[in-house]
Amino acid sequence: MRLLREGAGARVNCGPMGGDRAESHGAATTQTRAGSGSLSVSGAGAGASISLIAPAHNEQDNVEQLVEQCHRALLATGLAFEFIVVDDGSTDQTRARVAQMMGGRPWLRCIYMTATPKGRSNGQSAAFHAGIRAASGELIATIDADLQNDPADLVRMLELMRRTGADMVQGDRGRSRKDNVVRKVSSMVGRLFRAGVLKDVVRDTGCSLRVMKREAALRLPLEFRGMHRFIPVSFALMGYRVEQMDVGHRARTAGISKYGMGVLSRALPGLLDLLAVRWMASRRRPVSTIEVGPVAGERQLETLGGGADEGAGGIGSAGGAGRVGARA
Repeated sequence: MRLLREGAGARVNCGPMGGDRAESHGAATTQTRAGSGSLSVSGAGAGASISLIAPAHNEQDNVEQLVEQCHRALLATGLAFEFIVVDDGSTDQTRARVAQMMGGRPWLRCIYMTATPKGRSNGQSAAFHAGIRAASGELIATIDADLQNDPADLVRMLELMRRTGADMVQGDRGRSRKDNVVRKVSSMVGRLFRAGVLKDVVRDTGCSLRVMKREAALRLPLEFRGMHRFIPVSFALMGYRVEQMDVGHRARTAGISKYGMGVLSRALPGLLDLLAVRWMASRRRPVSTIEVGPVAGERQLETLGGGADEGAGGIGSAGGAGRVGARA
């Protein structure tokens, strides 16, 4: 695998607070998706070019800044957009604060996971899974809700995607993070294991800031816990092109980190997930197809008898070895 690199549960829409507003907002969203009109940069619905998804668990002190920062960044892309906050089992006012901001912001949406353990989340993988399926954009972008990712990087990521024809642009915080020794060593060991088992050369699989094509994102097995750490290599294993790009990283200023530092909380589950991804990769089979039209005559009928080999690389195909880009 060669890298190119530069520099879940049921889902319910959260409407503005009060009465039956949430239900009516959901109905309005469905009706908009059914339409064929394009989406303005201040709207939401089926015409969105890009959907930005942010899983949030107990981020009440960050969501207001998150919405404002993401709004500015999405405006700068020049694309029709929507921003979806996925409330993943929050026990604070995260969902309420997002809902209060939705008035006058038709591009802002909120869904919440309904089958979460008491007081806990289902995790980023499940939240991404739900958000991707709720999204209407042709492109899917993801970001953490803790304000440590800088949404302003999305403009450069989209430009890199356009310039290279990549199916995904993955953020890399390596040059901007100031990790302690324990975290640096654990990250290095993790990269070595991924490189050895999956030939994964993505440096920062833990970075949530990325842009990807929706049709490919829908193939990710994110209903399984921990799979969000393998999103870039999963794209490559499915034959898609992945680029990497340096992005910013900011210190958390509010809320509590949701990730542990010990071996038991990170390394051992990560190793098991790594083996699971390798097993799934070995069992994956091509699913691309080409539709057959009416047969005009015997000569055309003969050309249709080639079988599976002739279908390789056809419409909707992502066959062949994926490619991941290294830093230019």
